[in-house]
Amino acid sequence: MSLMAAPRSLYVGSTAGESGMEKHAQAGGAPVGYYFSPFTLGSFPLRALRRLAMAFNSLSAMAPASFRFSASRMAKQKKGEAGEGKSGSSQPRLPLLWFPRFGRSVKEINEVQKRRKLATERFSDDGETGRKVVSFVNSRGQTLFSQSWTRVQELRALVIVLHGLNEHSGRYAEFAMHLNDQGYGVFGMDWIGHGGSDGLHGYVESLDHVVSDTIEFLQRVRAEHPGLPCFIYGHSTGGAIAVKAASQPEVLELLEGGIILTSPAVKVKAAHPVIGAVAPLFSVLLPRYQFQGVNRKLAVCRDPAALVTKYTDPLVYTGNIRVRTGTEILRLSSYLLKNLKSVKIPFLVLHGSDDQVTDPTGSQDLYDQASSSHKDIKLYQGLLHDILFEPERIEIIGDILEWMDNRLARINAGEKATADV
Repeated sequence: MSLMAAPRSLYVGSTAGESGMEKHAQAGGAPVGYYFSPFTLGSFPLRALRRLAMAFNSLSAMAPASFRFSASRMAKQKKGEAGEGKSGSSQPRLPLLWFPRFGRSVKEINEVQKRRKLATERFSDDGETGRKVVSFVNSRGQTLFSQSWTRVQELRALVIVLHGLNEHSGRYAEFAMHLNDQGYGVFGMDWIGHGGSDGLHGYVESLDHVVSDTIEFLQRVRAEHPGLPCFIYGHSTGGAIAVKAASQPEVLELLEGGIILTSPAVKVKAAHPVIGAVAPLFSVLLPRYQFQGVNRKLAVCRDPAALVTKYTDPLVYTGNIRVRTGTEILRLSSYLLKNLKSVKIPFLVLHGSDDQVTDPTGSQDLYDQASSSHKDIKLYQGLLHDILFEPERIEIIGDILEWMDNRLARINAGEKATADV
């Protein structure tokens, strides 16, 4: 399939060797920001292995001790059983470690309220931006922050925005304005644990929950705007969530337009096999623990102003990745790699060739293996992870709009053909 021309881009058919995977030259260039993650390919410091070993030894030492019963305790237990007769039975008390407390602390509640206030007051609800804030309660009783940009009087289609890990939907306001100018209504939802939504900042208990929330949000938006075609845009892990959500049969019927993916987290591996091996265990024992063993610096963008805006944003989580969150990313990536052939929805995938956070070859694998009859891919030479915040973002947004316009033309042609019959 022919692709639109775009600056600094590599097109479908390029091999990994041809796609310019050379390192981005930074000598004399603009300063870059960094993304910290233990879930990327590359070197792995020995101190991280030592920390894992120390933590594992500590857990191993704690477990047997917590189950020891002294003679005095056993005697008291027997007396209690005798006093209760057959009406009651005692059970050994398991250590708190094995059953972590997931209830919301006062500190977490206050933090969520502060984040939600910041997210709500960031922009005013006015006619100039068409921005509206509407939070909703999901099926698990959690409040999710959502916002929309619909400053156009007559909408042509709807776009659901799924942000990436550690960020929030408000970062895509500029992108939404560009889509509004072309008649697209934009609707963003903050994941649980992100932006103005409930949950510990940066913590995701299950990405399957985020997939369910996405489907619920999509259904709400479609119910409010019936009859309009719909797209999902997803960045990084948000892109992986979009792919999995779109694999559900009921979602396919709601997404006539398809999905647009930038730097999707399709192929993500642990920095070292040891992390991949112990991550599932630690995600159960210490799910909220912030993994501090890896401090590998990864550039995400070449625009200094965009980097300052991102990393000074209080709604962007900049702490070390939490164990459960990282494990969920690995699990979702593994699932997608095993099920790429089942992807049937139309999609456009865009990736920077020098992305150090998510592997560009994962996007190529998605394109090569997906069963979709309408699919396109572009690899942009020299661009990093956050491609909508790169200096070339206007051209990239233009590519996205052209693809969506082509999809709408095909949809309208199909509807007209059906009506003629």
